[in-house]
Amino acid sequence: MMGPAHSLSGAAAWVGVAVATALAGHPMPWPVLVAGTLICAGAALAPDLDQKSATISRAFGPPSKWLAGLIDKLSVAVYNATRGPRDRRRTGGHRTLTHTWLWAVLMGVGFSAAAIHWGRWAVLGILFVHMVLAVEGLLWRAARISSDIMVWLLGAATAWILAGILNQPGNGSEWLFPGQPYLWIGIPIVLGAMVHCVGDALTISGCPFLWPLKIKGRRWYPLGTPRFMRFRAGAWVESNVLMPGFMVATAAGGIAAVMLAA
Repeated sequence: MMGPAHSLSGAAAWVGVAVATALAGHPMPWPVLVAGTLICAGAALAPDLDQKSATISRAFGPPSKWLAGLIDKLSVAVYNATRGPRDRRRTGGHRTLTHTWLWAVLMGVGFSAAAIHWGRWAVLGILFVHMVLAVEGLLWRAARISSDIMVWLLGAATAWILAGILNQPGNGSEWLFPGQPYLWIGIPIVLGAMVHCVGDALTISGCPFLWPLKIKGRRWYPLGTPRFMRFRAGAWVESNVLMPGFMVATAAGGIAAVMLAA
């Protein structure tokens, strides 16, 4: 999938979580619904940090391009070191390490730990990174014609406002985990990465989501739908069916979550 579809699927997934938790008796305060939706939309771009041409790799200028190169090299090294007998040797790391369940979980745990250990400033940093990615993904048309500085300023302003609102009593900093402010912040990050992998599994190349589990002699087995159901990234089904569907699902789920929480 392309970046906009990934971000929209992340947003739809988080409002789905909001509906589910409300039905389970743990409704999200509206600031968690808004922040989580944007974080998940941004996190749904993150697995593509293994590709220098991806949206996330260009989002923060030279630092993100440098990090993308580093992640690519790491991914190649891990792939070739752990590949099964039927996995071909690779020189590029795209759709390997960062497209696995283990990477998604590690990212979520790491960001939650940072938020708990370093508090408000870590939360601001986490929000800023994901707000910038959410702008790049959800407002892709405007972001493409705007300058990077404008996108960063919008991300920074959104992060500052959301952090201030979330810190107010009853607004959700301790949602789901009383006494542990922002422990929940890793959940939309894990979910966004997982949704990204599911989206890639719909495309021709598939996604090795279950690594390091060996399947048919391969550690990096590309899971996916039946071949006849797959499509190329950027195909008409993505822009004309999936993206509108994610938009409708996000809007309907958000309304439902707010009503259930009321």
